[in-house]
Amino acid sequence: MAPRILLVRHGQTEWSRSGRHTGRTDVPLLDEGRRAAGRLGERLRGAPWNGLPDAEVRTSPLVRARRTCELAGFGDRARDWDALREWDYGAYEGLTTPEIGKRTGKDWVIWRDGVVDGESLDHLAARADEVVAWARSEDRDVLLFAHGHLLRVLGARWLGEDPSFAMRLRLDPGALSILGWAYGEPALERWNDTGHLE
Repeated sequence: MAPRILLVRHGQTEWSRSGRHTGRTDVPLLDEGRRAAGRLGERLRGAPWNGLPDAEVRTSPLVRARRTCELAGFGDRARDWDALREWDYGAYEGLTTPEIGKRTGKDWVIWRDGVVDGESLDHLAARADEVVAWARSEDRDVLLFAHGHLLRVLGARWLGEDPSFAMRLRLDPGALSILGWAYGEPALERWNDTGHLE
């Protein structure tokens, strides 16, 4: 089993700043997002991680995650993996939660209500389960660069929780999280850590 899974949410984009659902649209990082990625790289090169020399590195192929990976200094070691793409929001792509609420005529919550013409939460969870199964088969640390909703579901599934549990796992742009073990059981070692951005 993997000793640790380190998760990195991509840096800030214009759409993440404004709360627009950014699934498959390739939105670039803002200057703020690029700086955050560089600071994360500095942090991971220091103790206790020391550059994670033996870690297996994977990234979503979408530019905001791929660029975060590169600016953090792991681009030459990373392999693109479609399983790490963000949730496909379908008809809700590019819309904010209040805009979707107006369209649906109700207090819309993605974790409860899902999306139209996009990916179901169950399908997203199946992708997260694929990543979890792969990571648990590794015998070294794993470093993943991906997206907010996908990583939140991955955290929930690591813990053996229903995918909707991800609603309770806030994850900010540029944040570092670590999935590990406690008493032989999957555990959150660190979550939504943005210390390198302060």
